[in-house]
Amino acid sequence: MDKPNIILIMCDDLGYGDTGFNGNTVIRTPHLDQLANEGAVFTRFYSGAPVCSPTRGTCLTGRHHYRYGIGNANKGRLPKEEITLARALKTLGYTTGHFGKWHLGTLTKEIRDGRRGGPEHPELYSPPWEHGYDTCFATEVQVPLWNPMQNQKFPSKYWHEDGTYADSNLEGDDSRVIMDRVLPFIERAVARKVSFFATVWFHAPHEDVIAGPEYRRMYAEYSEGEQHYYGCITAMDEQVGRLNEAVKKLGIERETVIWFCSDNGPEGRERGGRHWGSTGGLRGRKRSLYNGGIAVPALIKWPKYIKPGTVFHAPCSTLDFFPTFIEETGYVMPDNRPIDGVSLLPYFRGETTTRPKPIPFRFVSKRTAMFGSPTFGIIDNDYKLLTNFSESGEHDAVYNLVEDPYEERNIIDEQREFADKMKAYLRDLLEDFRRSHYGGDYANPDYRPVVEYIGNEKGWSKD
Repeated sequence: MDKPNIILIMCDDLGYGDTGFNGNTVIRTPHLDQLANEGAVFTRFYSGAPVCSPTRGTCLTGRHHYRYGIGNANKGRLPKEEITLARALKTLGYTTGHFGKWHLGTLTKEIRDGRRGGPEHPELYSPPWEHGYDTCFATEVQVPLWNPMQNQKFPSKYWHEDGTYADSNLEGDDSRVIMDRVLPFIERAVARKVSFFATVWFHAPHEDVIAGPEYRRMYAEYSEGEQHYYGCITAMDEQVGRLNEAVKKLGIERETVIWFCSDNGPEGRERGGRHWGSTGGLRGRKRSLYNGGIAVPALIKWPKYIKPGTVFHAPCSTLDFFPTFIEETGYVMPDNRPIDGVSLLPYFRGETTTRPKPIPFRFVSKRTAMFGSPTFGIIDNDYKLLTNFSESGEHDAVYNLVEDPYEERNIIDEQREFADKMKAYLRDLLEDFRRSHYGGDYANPDYRPVVEYIGNEKGWSKD
């Protein structure tokens, strides 16, 4: 195999401070910590958005989620016109598999599965097998983290690529249920001597947070809620260990990339006293454009480029998966559609520590849900701008994220030139997002988005 095997692992609502390799001394994550020691840790890795669905779109396309109408969780769907990593790599001979949460469109038109879709809204149908995946074991939304097909808040099945759903081996820990499908996929690819691409998107530790008895016992000295939360993370970590060990035993460690991150910061709403995820002290939580909502734990193991124990301090993003692997594999884009991420190969090769273009953010919710953060953001190397584009600029803020990662000191008075430059950059980018949203990047002249574009409206939502 002359091209790397690629495994992208993502957790759901895992906080920056929820892993041992990022300093947590309570939650046991020995297998993630081992992966970090065998590869590299990112100290400044950002999710594409502060919530689930938008980030997942950025992972697969390298494009900002506003380009294709996924502004929030359970909004819009990934258009078939988007070029995903799975679709691109299939053209190069890869076998592709998606396992776990999807959340980029509904998975069946026949029944209401999850929170939306079904026969009433067929336009939301957009399963992974229509985006380049050969093998699938996917849910549309979250499921309970123990006995995942029972007591669901939004009933959702595990669907296969042929439109059928799983009816066996669905008991116990959900992360184990997922990994039991991942490992055979990898084993088959190795037996066939073909490169593989796998997205392993765990549900943990998203609600409903339920840990099995053996995992709860590990944290018996803590509250019941903490037992469940910490136990679910440790159960997920155990499955990462299974994966890493399998890669070694199959003899493919040298040619395999394992990349791990979270989709956003930890849940921020108090629900019956449940507020256990850690941001590591970062300001804000899920739904916020402060670092606590978008800075996530991340590591990579890639023996070809990365020496064990490496630490990357440059700002990186889920937007960067696509361009990194496009460069590595030699895939040639069929058109000139904009890619908002950057290839990280120059970082991995030690050629630079400077990001060539900024990371943009856009998210709209209630002010309280966003922990007071404005709705537009952009990170350009050391600095970050937050704004609502109000005429008075009353909510504008600039932070030096190297000196002040906790965003305690607004230095906009010292950085007016930077703020003005980034606001102009964002305005131009938002207009380009609008063009993309309405099909400007697609060859299909009949393309119509399923949601309207949320443009430059100022401030937070009121509903």
